[in-house]
Amino acid sequence: MIKLQSNILSETNSGKTTAIIAYLTIVGCLIAITMNMEPKNTFARFHIRQAFGIHLVFHALAIVMTFTEVVYMSLPLYLFYLVLWGYGFLQALNGKTKPLPVLGEHFQKWFTFIP
Repeated sequence: MIKLQSNILSETNSGKTTAIIAYLTIVGCLIAITMNMEPKNTFARFHIRQAFGIHLVFHALAIVMTFTEVVYMSLPLYLFYLVLWGYGFLQALNGKTKPLPVLGEHFQKWFTFIP
């Protein structure tokens, strides 16, 4: 039991930097994907998927709002993004793998191509 906890703790610590980089920007997420290619780290993979989903949803909604000219929705979009980003970033800093509310489980299923 102690060895299992030790393995989980060491994997969390070794993947923490990669997980934090994933939350910085969409480019940071792409850098984190390449950082996690070898050796693969499950903690980093979890957070890369979460961060990739956050960034992708934000950019997709921003593009849709730009073309539909729904300017009054930009502030709620930024607040939504910042809340999700902050939640995920704090989870990565604290070494936890709790999915984001509402979308987190979906991100883990949709982005299985991320190693």
